[in-house]
Amino acid sequence: MVFDSAHLDLQPYAGFDMHRYVRRTHCSWEDLGWQSLLVQRFEHVPVVEDMELPAVPDLHLILPVGGSTVLETRAGGRWRRHAWAPGRLELAVPDQPVRRRYRADGPLRSVQVHLPRGAVERAAERLGGGAVDYAGLAASVAAGDPLIEEAVRAVGAAEEPGDLYAESAAAFLAVHLLTRHSRRPAGRAPAREDARVRAAIALMRDRLPEPLTLADLADEVYLSVYHLVRVFSRATGETPHRFLTRLRIERARHLLRDTDLTVAQIAPLCGFGSPGALSTAFLRHTGSRPSAYRNS
Repeated sequence: MVFDSAHLDLQPYAGFDMHRYVRRTHCSWEDLGWQSLLVQRFEHVPVVEDMELPAVPDLHLILPVGGSTVLETRAGGRWRRHAWAPGRLELAVPDQPVRRRYRADGPLRSVQVHLPRGAVERAAERLGGGAVDYAGLAASVAAGDPLIEEAVRAVGAAEEPGDLYAESAAAFLAVHLLTRHSRRPAGRAPAREDARVRAAIALMRDRLPEPLTLADLADEVYLSVYHLVRVFSRATGETPHRFLTRLRIERARHLLRDTDLTVAQIAPLCGFGSPGALSTAFLRHTGSRPSAYRNS
């Protein structure tokens, strides 16, 4: 989508009944006369049973700034669960319709930025790259980017009228996304910097107490299970299962050392189905039982 003065009266989700789900409190097209970047602030209803978002061609950055819940999202495959929490940035893949549902205790708030696809692809050409791997960008952004987070907050709070500020912000966002989150040619960056591996690790940390399968991880980072295991093992030296278990043991060690929680209370917080499962895994990884580790 190329944003120009002829498109200021259009919405990215044509035909979508937005008012059922959100109240828009700011629109940079209407409030500031921007043409190169669409920035919106929303207050979301606390409960959505089934919301169908049509595909859009532009890059859509979503930054939660208020409220928390667990979103369930489906984009052509199985339902995926991930947290909605302030600061957890998300990049929606262009041309991909999605369905969503969630239940929150109260209203949710977000800042959302639509970056013209043309601006991204022109930036990619100037950087000497080929076709943009949008799924890879989305997976990498999900692992976190404090600079993009602050940039989205800044454009969400900006009050500069006219398009110069918007055009500059769009150019910065496009170049930063491509240089920070695009897959680089072999040899230019270490394997552990692979964007999809970082996104998989972020999901592990985010959902540590929950049952998490290889299929869940693969869906989140847009890889097959086989490809995920191969890339993950090459980047970290461990299989995803062993890496996740190690993260859970590290969390258990922290809770044993710094809290008075019992082993039975700690087990579910670390993703173990029972105290016995925690004890067995803890012994295998550390050489001692949880009780002995705490006493030492």
